[in-house]
Amino acid sequence: MKLIIAIIQDEDAGEVISHLNEEKFQVTRLSTKGGFLRAGNTTIMTGVEDARVDEALKIIEENSKARTQYATLPSSVGAMHGFILAPIEVKVGGATVFVLDVEQFHKF
Repeated sequence: MKLIIAIIQDEDAGEVISHLNEEKFQVTRLSTKGGFLRAGNTTIMTGVEDARVDEALKIIEENSKARTQYATLPSSVGAMHGFILAPIEVKVGGATVFVLDVEQFHKF
């Protein structure tokens, strides 16, 4: 058995979870907000039999989209001039996924 932990952007979470549920994967969802982009992330966890790991990973990959977002960060231009706001382009989204071996599994 494996534990899949996937960190995905909130915008994609509904689709990912919906598709996993359709294929009978049981999913636990944790949501967080913050960071300089103010974008929310969702962390999902699911226990998966070894034979179904690739299937779950494919669902996560196909439903997690990378996108470009613009953020404005303060940038120093020297002691005499203070700060200016510098827009930067940032790629967000996609999925960060961990697949971990499960040493023991209990359901109480």
